[in-house]
Amino acid sequence: MSDLSCILDESPRAPLSTVKWHFEPCGDRCVILIFGSVFSIDLNRQAASVGSQLRTLGAHGQLPGVTDVVSAMVTVGVHYSPESIASLFPGVSPYESICKLVTERLKDSHSAAATTVTRLDIPVCYDPEYAPDLEDIAQACGLTTNEVIAAHSADWLDVLMVGFAPGHPYIGMHDSALSLPRRATPRTLVKQGSIGIANRQSVIYPADLPGGWNLIGRTPLPMFSPLSQPPCLLQGGDQIRFVPITRHEFDLLARENTK
Repeated sequence: MSDLSCILDESPRAPLSTVKWHFEPCGDRCVILIFGSVFSIDLNRQAASVGSQLRTLGAHGQLPGVTDVVSAMVTVGVHYSPESIASLFPGVSPYESICKLVTERLKDSHSAAATTVTRLDIPVCYDPEYAPDLEDIAQACGLTTNEVIAAHSADWLDVLMVGFAPGHPYIGMHDSALSLPRRATPRTLVKQGSIGIANRQSVIYPADLPGGWNLIGRTPLPMFSPLSQPPCLLQGGDQIRFVPITRHEFDLLARENTK
């Protein structure tokens, strides 16, 4: 099994100066930066880069009044306090003020030439107990189970966003050979660490939850630890690679992660 430690990749992504978006209000305490109307990996990476930059600016006190920054598939939500924002730009609305603040801070940022991408290997046990849908996945894709496992673990994949539940990542995009829909009937209980696949994406369940994705394996790594900082193992913009492990290796890692 390969080293599970994080790897920093200095390969450049699109400079923020070349990224285009438009603003839309979302209630009176949030503005949405929209990078496109149709999902693509390029737009997702742009949203992740801008979201990361805004969180960095906020951590350094450069976004007064901003309470949270949330990246999604092709959008970034900036939550703010209207009362705090209104005093920054007298004579304009809080919405206009937050749009102006975000635009100016991103324009002034000099750290956009390259984005450092965190890479992480995610160990996966494809044992039948942890992969109850593996046979059905193989049949739907016209592959053997070994070919499904090989395709699922072949490439580095993007963490597209974290949502649905704390620490619940959406990961993609898999090769088109792994194109299949969600299950017709969702399960009322999916165990923590289970990995589901659908729509050329994978998800990892951070806790025991209901879910309708096809279960292909399980990881012993915790996705969400409320006492850790940050509490989520994966963030939008990270890259991961699924690494097949044996049941014995799974049990060893599971014990290590419960100490």
